[in-house]
Amino acid sequence: MNTDNLSDIISAARAVLDEKYKAREVALAHGRALTRTCANAIRAMHRGEYDVARESLDGARGEAAQVAEALRPHPDLFFAGYVQDAHKELAEAESLLALLTGGPLPTPESLEIAPAAFLNGLAEAASEGRRHCLDCLRRGDTERAQTVLAAMDDILSILVTVDYPDAVTSGLRRTCDALRAVVERTRGDVTLAVVQSRLLSALPALPASALGAAAGDDAEE
Repeated sequence: MNTDNLSDIISAARAVLDEKYKAREVALAHGRALTRTCANAIRAMHRGEYDVARESLDGARGEAAQVAEALRPHPDLFFAGYVQDAHKELAEAESLLALLTGGPLPTPESLEIAPAAFLNGLAEAASEGRRHCLDCLRRGDTERAQTVLAAMDDILSILVTVDYPDAVTSGLRRTCDALRAVVERTRGDVTLAVVQSRLLSALPALPASALGAAAGDDAEE
């Protein structure tokens, strides 16, 4: 074997890996910032500060664009777990804002992220809808809670039809299983609140004699 060109091969490989390493470090930094910004946006949404959330998400989209630009020469890194996790957070926050404000859902293309990250983020957004439903129930707004629950159910119903191996969907099936449990718990909470609301509304319509008789029966027991 002639190894005269070995040093040149290693030098060329080192140059490529140096560039890849630098791109990875840039993507990691922007990915952490993206995740943090999305978390802040979600907190703002649950406080009803939708304008603040929208401003945060505009910043998150900027971070996502910088990740994409840094990794453009290295498409293999674009699909690394840390990038896809950050993209999932962006999809979750954008989808939750649409869910709570009644706006149109974003698309993977509009966010410039992979479909698998988007679908998992959408499922996470539907799970976050439970917190909003419970906040509505505490305020006595059962109608709003039912509207959000219906949207959560719609998201679950369509996501379970995306039947591909976990390696293709990044574990979407498991995410949907978790979402199904959240939707069913929320359905139980909303149903109980609606029934209680109807009973309370019906009480004034009962004759005073009926209420008195019921009270007397309770006293005798």
